[in-house]
Amino acid sequence: MPDVIGHCVSCAVIPVYDHGTTVGATVDALLAHGLPVILVDDGSHMATRAVLDALACRDGVALLRLPTNCGKGAAVAAGLGAARERGFSHALQVDADGQHDTADVPRFLAAGHAQPEALICGVPRYDASVPRGRLYGRYLTHVCVWLETLSLAIKDSMCGYRLYPLAASCAEIAAHTPPARMDFDTEIAVRLYWRGLSIVNLPTRVIYPANGLSHFRLWRDNLRISAMHTRLLLGMLPRAVRLLRRCPLREPACAA
Repeated sequence: MPDVIGHCVSCAVIPVYDHGTTVGATVDALLAHGLPVILVDDGSHMATRAVLDALACRDGVALLRLPTNCGKGAAVAAGLGAARERGFSHALQVDADGQHDTADVPRFLAAGHAQPEALICGVPRYDASVPRGRLYGRYLTHVCVWLETLSLAIKDSMCGYRLYPLAASCAEIAAHTPPARMDFDTEIAVRLYWRGLSIVNLPTRVIYPANGLSHFRLWRDNLRISAMHTRLLLGMLPRAVRLLRRCPLREPACAA
């Protein structure tokens, strides 16, 4: 059964690109929490396609297949749209590679039920498995996002473990087509903040599995991220007065 409390009806959206060895365990964990799952196949190769076809035969699992590899952002956006069309009010974005701690699913859902109009953002708590370069690189994006929002409301904009309120999220995607690749998570979070959504920061354990599959490409994706921050900083300027009136620069609280 879908997770239903009050007017919140939630599902999970998982973008998949060749994560055939890990996605099954993620689906099992989400179904165990009572969440219907929408898998978005982002142009995977045959081995993963076969795994996804088998998963789609299970109750509570739907499969959306993109014709080519379009990028994580495009896959998430397509999944959010599909969730909205199916009547869900919220969608929990979860990576397919086993990085995210699915034991925290009830905490994300509870935070969404408490503040149904808010974006619930995971804030990673890493163990020793995190690559040092990836960890340090995040801090530059954190600073850029604080400038782009003129607030400290978004503690981590890069974590792909978050609960989206679908009405506002799909409206923003329709109004401003977001980036198709790794820069999606940050841009959609900033734009939803600009739209007026509250941000709830939820600490959660994130790991880097020893044999995990990452599609982050150092030069290509860092160039995309640099272009995104330039675009967002310019977009902040006409919004600056309104943003400063909305929220002073102070450290936000995290959800328990």
